[in-house]
Amino acid sequence: MTRIVVVSAGLSVPSSTRLLADRLAAATTAALGADETELTVVELRDLAHQLTDHLLTGFAPPELARALEAVREADGLIVVTPVFSASYSGLFKTFVDVLEPGLLEGKPVLVAATAGTARHSLVLEHALRPLFAYQRAIVVPTGVFAATDDFGDTGLEDRVERAAGELATLAGKVQSSGAARRRRTVEDELAEPTPFEQLLREASGH
Repeated sequence: MTRIVVVSAGLSVPSSTRLLADRLAAATTAALGADETELTVVELRDLAHQLTDHLLTGFAPPELARALEAVREADGLIVVTPVFSASYSGLFKTFVDVLEPGLLEGKPVLVAATAGTARHSLVLEHALRPLFAYQRAIVVPTGVFAATDDFGDTGLEDRVERAAGELATLAGKVQSSGAARRRRTVEDELAEPTPFEQLLREASGH
C-alpha cells in the first residue's frame, strides 16, 4: 500500500487550488493503482487556527497532530498552494514551519500552484522547489502550475499526468510510469524529428 498525502492551501470554497490537488491525487492514484493507494487530504483552511495555536504553544491540537502524523507516515506528498504576493501563501508556509526537522528528508514531493495569470508560473522554481530542497525532500521533476485559463486545457492534464507518474515512480511503488515521458535519444530524433511547434510548446511549459 502506498500512502499519499495531499496538502491543499486553498482558502476559498470552492477552490481552484483544491481542484488542482484533486486532479493530481486522481492521476497519482491511477498511476499507482486504486487498490494499492491510501489517500489522505489535508485542507489547511480547516487547520488555520490550530496552526496558529501550535506556533504559539509548541503543541499540536488533535486534528493538526493527525495531519502531521499522516505526513510522517506518507510515502509521497502532493502540495498545492495559491500564489500570494508572488510566492506561496502564508498559511502554506506556516504548515511547513511546524513540521519537525527532518520529517520530509528523502520523501518525494510533487509541488503545484495556482494563480490568476500565467505570469506567476515561475513560483514553482523560485519559491516551492527551493523550500522543499531545503527540507531535503526529493522534489518531483515536473511541477504543475495552473492559471485560471489553464483549467479545461488539455495541456494542464498532460502536465498533471506526467507529474503524477513521476511521483508514483519516486514513491518506489512502480517501476516506471506510462505518464512519464521517455527521453528521446539522438537516434530517435534523426529517425523522426520532433516538430518545431511541439518544441516551442514544451519550452513554454505546455
